[in-house]
Amino acid sequence: MARKSSPDAGFLEFVWVWNRRLNNDTPSVHRRIARWLEARDAADERRLLLMAFRGCGKSTLVGLWCAWLLAQRPQTRILVLAADASLAVKMVASVRRIVERHPLCRHLLPDGSEAWASDRFTVARDGALRDPSMLAQGIGGNVTGNRAEVIVCDDVEVAGNCDTPGKRAELRERLAEAEFILVPGGTILFVGTPHCEDSLYRPPAEEGAFLRGYRRLAVPVMNAAGVAAWPERFSRDAIAALRDRVGPLQFQRQMMLQAVASSAVRLDPAAMVRYGDEPDYREAQGRGVLTLLGRRLVAGGAFWDPAYGRPGTGDASVLACTYADPEGHHFLHRLAYLTHDPAAADDPATQQCRAVAAVLKETLLPSVRVETNGLGKFLPALLRRELARAGVACAVVEHVSTRAKADRILGAIEPALAARRLHAHESVFRTSFPGEIAEWRPDAVGARDDALDAVAGCLLAEPVRLVRAAPPARPASWRA
Repeated sequence: MARKSSPDAGFLEFVWVWNRRLNNDTPSVHRRIARWLEARDAADERRLLLMAFRGCGKSTLVGLWCAWLLAQRPQTRILVLAADASLAVKMVASVRRIVERHPLCRHLLPDGSEAWASDRFTVARDGALRDPSMLAQGIGGNVTGNRAEVIVCDDVEVAGNCDTPGKRAELRERLAEAEFILVPGGTILFVGTPHCEDSLYRPPAEEGAFLRGYRRLAVPVMNAAGVAAWPERFSRDAIAALRDRVGPLQFQRQMMLQAVASSAVRLDPAAMVRYGDEPDYREAQGRGVLTLLGRRLVAGGAFWDPAYGRPGTGDASVLACTYADPEGHHFLHRLAYLTHDPAAADDPATQQCRAVAAVLKETLLPSVRVETNGLGKFLPALLRRELARAGVACAVVEHVSTRAKADRILGAIEPALAARRLHAHESVFRTSFPGEIAEWRPDAVGARDDALDAVAGCLLAEPVRLVRAAPPARPASWRA
């Protein structure tokens, strides 16, 4: 890649000038990343991987790096690839704003605006190159025919495109196309965090590592000694609270940058908080109030994962019922393993719907989600009929599960257990549910997980509630 011979500001100075313009400080973690990027450019190293914890501002820094490269060498063509086209456009639009406003980029502003869009723009440069100075593309888009001196792969690995071996293979095949777009001597920079065990960013010493031979910089949220990388924003207490909220698995991957295997996760049934009280329903001023353990309940719902096998064989038909309070605590109040009598006059589906209606009438829940994958397609209509006959005011919501069952269970139950926000009624402990939790493994084949799936469905259906902070105390008025 041709280099500009005239001396100009280094990248760290470029970042400092921009932050001063915005009245922002430049934290030590940003200075570390900026020095690394500048040193790699000076050393003419062309295969780079930057891993930094979520919330570090790595995409913002990489955007500034792209603007700095254009300021140094206006002939540079930069292609931004992301898992989704909108993410790539977001970075290109950010770089365009930097070019427009940075004092060291004034020479890049073109006379016209015909090639000055949010997804692509061309700076003032010599010659008549066909490709724009910067272009945004999704990893699934058609990039054939483009040419670039720099390719930035920004968060090309996300949860939705690496959860199966087939998706991971397709992602690697798409990324291999970048080598044909890059001009000889060009630079490829990967920016991201691991989302799975077989991540793009696995250490180069491991067999099958995709980015073998890349120069790497990994910036976890804290080092082995427990020192935070950005203590002004991520204190020890904030890091511990974040770990409780997202769960150990996602914390290790997204914040500590370790491609931890899902099979390493263990769910501890002892982390459930046991209680024995029943909800108390009262009406005041024409409004109903439901409390449990002295806490007012603000939400609740049920999830039914149906099955029609004979009792004791095949998958279990499980109904889970949960409540939630304003602080984000979940209360698993009922867990019913539904069975039917093969010798009864009514069909198995009607018997189970009648049992579901009885539980919903007792718990006063406003809605029940019925998984309609496979055999459950006709159940919602049948359940509505039985609810009407029993006089139960409960909405029936048809639910189609698209995520893998192990991902649903990990994403819902692991964070709740880690934060000790999952409470369970003592009746739940008399079922096989605690045993399911203790024996469950993400990669286990044939393990009992029907109740886990139903509880996960309840938790995932609940919206995330932000705890409202108390307003600051106002001083007494000093005015006469």
